[in-house]
Amino acid sequence: MIVWLCIMALLPLGAAAQDVNPTVNPLAYYTDEDGMSMETRSIDEGQAPLDVTFRANPEHMDGYMPSYEWHFRKLSATEGMQEIFVRYEEDTQYTFNESGTYNVVLKTFLDDKGNELDSVTLIVTILESKLEFPNAFSPNGDGINDVYKAKKGWRSIVSFRGIIVNRWGQKLFEWHDPAGEWDGKYNGRDVEEGVYFVQVIAKGADGKEYHIRKDVNLLRGYTEGGNTSGRQ
Repeated sequence: MIVWLCIMALLPLGAAAQDVNPTVNPLAYYTDEDGMSMETRSIDEGQAPLDVTFRANPEHMDGYMPSYEWHFRKLSATEGMQEIFVRYEEDTQYTFNESGTYNVVLKTFLDDKGNELDSVTLIVTILESKLEFPNAFSPNGDGINDVYKAKKGWRSIVSFRGIIVNRWGQKLFEWHDPAGEWDGKYNGRDVEEGVYFVQVIAKGADGKEYHIRKDVNLLRGYTEGGNTSGRQ
């Protein structure tokens, strides 16, 4: 017993308790376009703006004084993966507003003597932007194309303003979210069937600017085939 106590006294602080190795399990946490909470090491089809929380998730760190470095790097077509900034915290958050491929590298140092764990890389891919609008809709209450909105598949739009005007230039509706929609009403009342005009100014995460001006055919009586979304 005396010999064992002597050996324990010579061990570094925490060494006797280290029957397992310290680890990290970094993950990215975000909410997808369907409102689902996600956790992963690879975001393959992110849409900007995308808010992501990165967590180191350390385990078995008793007896250590860990520190963390999150290296954010972006792929350049001419210069390869370029570092854009570093965060020094166990958990960090970042909003991706530009399209492209990012590496987020976690470096974990166990002490101030340079002892560290293997670095871990998380990959985030933000898609290029896309935004299109139809030229007709049929707000007749049948549940099909009852609202005017961006075509399905729009993505990575970081700024947006849209307005609907009538033939005299009177503004009937304005919205600032690409997910917004017009129900064919003005001041709570149905507008007449006819031709209106949409004007959209938007910017994508890839820097692309959108200046959309087109007719909007409001067809309350349209029922043939039950769908106007494919009309160009």
